[in-house]
Amino acid sequence: MSQRFFPDTMPSPLADAITLPFWEAAAEHRLVVQRCTACGRTRLPPAPVCGSCQSTEADWQTLSGRGEVYTYTLVHRPIAPEQPLPTVIAVIALEGSDGLRMISNLVDSDPDEVAIGAPVELVWEDMGPDLSIPRFRLAAT
Repeated sequence: MSQRFFPDTMPSPLADAITLPFWEAAAEHRLVVQRCTACGRTRLPPAPVCGSCQSTEADWQTLSGRGEVYTYTLVHRPIAPEQPLPTVIAVIALEGSDGLRMISNLVDSDPDEVAIGAPVELVWEDMGPDLSIPRFRLAAT
């Protein structure tokens, strides 16, 4: 079990037929993105059609979980009871993709040390036996 960063009252994401492989990989602590098998472009969030070539054919590519802060904001008002404050919501530029960015939380990090361009690494928050949420923390430089 990983460290818990948010209370149980936080809403859980919902999977559908398109996103289910992403969430199944996340439950195994693997960060995956869709890759179009026609043109090779990656996409996140998962989608039924490639935005570059409109192909419906795709597979899944595993990423390292490293990246950097593209931008971020500090949240000072809770959206759930017992939410730790301030909460850092960040857009992460993912290493090993062709420019993909992922919105997530920066956890286990001093909000005063967060900066655009700061290196980050993936950590997992296990919400239960079948649900793990990808989060990020500042990486050692």
